[in-house]
Amino acid sequence: MRPFECVRATDPAQAVAMVAVDPAAAYLAGGTTQVDLMLKDGIVSPQRLVDVTRLPLNWITATASAIRVGATTTMEELAADPTISERLPFVRDALLLSASVQLRNMATIGGNLLQRTRCRYFRDPTVEACNKRQPGTGCGAVTGAARMHAILGASANCIALHASDLAVTLVALDTIVHILSPGGMRQVPLTEFYVEPGATPQIENVLAHGELITEIEIPLLPPDARSAYLKVRDRTSYEFALTSAGVAVVLEAGVTRALHTVTGTTP
Repeated sequence: MRPFECVRATDPAQAVAMVAVDPAAAYLAGGTTQVDLMLKDGIVSPQRLVDVTRLPLNWITATASAIRVGATTTMEELAADPTISERLPFVRDALLLSASVQLRNMATIGGNLLQRTRCRYFRDPTVEACNKRQPGTGCGAVTGAARMHAILGASANCIALHASDLAVTLVALDTIVHILSPGGMRQVPLTEFYVEPGATPQIENVLAHGELITEIEIPLLPPDARSAYLKVRDRTSYEFALTSAGVAVVLEAGVTRALHTVTGTTP
């Protein structure tokens, strides 16, 4: 691992300013993925980490129509929120099926949505063919063992899969991502946030360098809606999905009035 500097931001605008002007800088929140990528896998080496854990972004507020969640709220905190349990139970299920309690107490909501793929080729620095890690080198997964890789939304250049359980349910609900950039705030629907690999698999989302997720806004289902999150995996304790689906149904007098469904599929 290469030496790096760690600094703590005092407010969101300062954090954005510190990262945006430095191509070798990155954000640090819960660190459950960042530490792996830097220390265990050794495939990223930012020269500066800007710690955002003390920023005022750890909060949950609810209205009659939506719940808003600060980006540094932990997965465990969101899973324990009564509004999530009562109005969005499949979001709670996705959170609880995502990781161990220890990791959920550290991992943030913003970080979960931004986690890097678990593709074994991407995370192994001895593998040269990885367009996501080194554009133009090829994709080892296309010709190699490809279990737990994507069969939907992939391309000839990359078949890596996003690992978030939470994102599946949030996409189904048309969640809005609030983003702070050097030029101010902007909002992006989560349905438009992720970028399919195409010819540029190294670009995973619409964030420009230095932009910071500050909160997400999740529309609430009607009180009588029904929802479920299904995750199929090799083992029942702390494992990534082989396939998953989030479904929410709104019924009126036995008639389906709205249906929200998203799948995350691998071979």
